[in-house]
Order: sequence, then C-alpha cells, then structure tokens
Amino acid sequence: MIELLGKTKIDFMGRRYYAFALSGILVLLGLFATVQVFRGHANLGIDFSGGTSVQLKFDGPVEVGSVREALGKANIPDSNLQQFSDSSRVLIRVKKEFAQQSRMLDKIQEALKANLPERSFVVEGSDEIGPAIGKGLRRSAIWAIILAMIGIMVYIAWRFEYKFGVAAAIATLHDVLAILGVMFLLGKEITLLVVTALLTLAGYSLTDTVVVYDRIRESLRARRKDPLDTVINVSINEVLSRTIITSLTTFLAALSLFIWGGEVLHDFSLAMCLGIIVGTYSSIFVAPPLLVEWNAKVRMKPDRKKKR
Repeated sequence: MIELLGKTKIDFMGRRYYAFALSGILVLLGLFATVQVFRGHANLGIDFSGGTSVQLKFDGPVEVGSVREALGKANIPDSNLQQFSDSSRVLIRVKKEFAQQSRMLDKIQEALKANLPERSFVVEGSDEIGPAIGKGLRRSAIWAIILAMIGIMVYIAWRFEYKFGVAAAIATLHDVLAILGVMFLLGKEITLLVVTALLTLAGYSLTDTVVVYDRIRESLRARRKDPLDTVINVSINEVLSRTIITSLTTFLAALSLFIWGGEVLHDFSLAMCLGIIVGTYSSIFVAPPLLVEWNAKVRMKPDRKKKR
C-alpha cells in the first residue's frame, strides 16, 4: 500500500558475485566462531561456561550500578546483573570454574556487606552450573540451529520446490553464521539469549525470503519466456518497498530494545538489529541468486538422450 521507493529497475542478479564474496567472508567468520564456541574458547556466558547464579532481595529499591561497583571492589569479575520489576530484587550471575564456586556465594555476600553496609538483603536462592552442564547446553544450542535449518528446508521444499527449499536453508544458515561471527568478532558474550536471537532471526529471514519467493513464483507463471535472472530481478524490484518497510519497522523496534532495554537485553537486541540487516540482505542477494546459479548448472549438464 505504501511504495517507499516507487518502481525500481535495479539489476540485483548482475551484482550477485560481489554479494557472494561478502557472504563468503561472513560465513567463514561464522564457521570459525562456531568451532570456537563448541571448543569453549569464545566469550561464553554462564549458561555455557559454568558459574554461579545468586538472587538477592534488598530492603528496598537498589541501583544496579551500586551493586556492580560493590562487586568490582571485591575483585569479583565477569558478573552479570539483572534487576527485576520491583527494583529490590537483583540476580547476580558470575562466571567461574566449577572448582572455585563453593565459596562464590559467600564472596558475594561479603562484598555487598563490606561495600554496601547501609543496605540489608537476604539470599532468595542460588544455583551452580558446572562445565559439564554448560557443554551440554552448547551441544543442545547447536542441535537446535541444525534442526531449525532442516525444518526450514522441508517447509520451503513442500511449499515451493526442492531447489527453493535448499536455497532458503542456505540463506538462513548464512544469516545465523554471519550474526554469530560478528558477535564473536565484537567480543560479545554468547549466551542462551543470543542463541534465542539467532533462532528468532532464522524465522524472520525465512519470512522475508518466502515473500520474495512468492513473487518469483507468480512472475515465473506470467513470464514463461523470460530468462530466470530477469524474472527474479523484476520480482525483487516489485517487493523491494515492502521488504524495506517491513525491515525498517522491525529494526526500529529492535533498536529501541538496544537503547532502552537495559544491560541484560543489550546483546540480544544487538544481535536482532544486526540480524534484521543481514536477513534483508540475504533475502535479496543470497536466496534468489542461488536459484539462478542452480538453474545455470542444471542447463550446463549435457543431455545424454540428445547425444544418443
């Protein structure tokens, strides 16, 4: 209903090899990050690396900054703080080796009593996550992404054709690897929230790709005599305004989370912002060009019957 760009005639397929080069770099970075995450050599959160989680209730509203400062004075590193809605409860998550966690709860209490003597608190609960549990969560996260890719390929193959399904799965995997690689390169902590963002972005990217694929399928019926790359260029240009408007509104929502969502949602919203950009890019420059390359290779195969 709203044509942001009007009618465009951009030759997207003519620029596909430049896009493939950029995507190749992003995928290689993502594969390297995946290997490092699986080996435990990345900046892993407490869910994957093990640590201690302590929930405290103070006698009244408390500033997260003052709690963080108190922990820093006691040399308690790698602490992640989350404040609840009533502002009097704080969740403290500290990354540590399992062998050193036996006194972590005592250290946290001592640090707060020494550096926040005016505030009284009670411990509502504490949990410990060992390296073995973190390793299991890493394995489960990777399997979740793999199963999501398989599900995407099956769904698109059923709705369109087999080659559409494979191209969509490759494009979605490209998005997941690209965001994981960028987060790794930025030194961001890889947590279950980040994995949640990756799976969310897989669904978002798939939705955007399906819209483009729908228009390509309609154009293939109406333009049977035109080359495939021409049909795809026309289709992408026809839905370009819709794609940009959808991506822009979603990006603004994710950007709001990034700016005002607090520290806990910072990495999640950053992954969402980056993923929306990469997902929009892949729905134009990755998924459709793969169909062109697939079709070109099929045509290049010799026809044995004609030779005979």
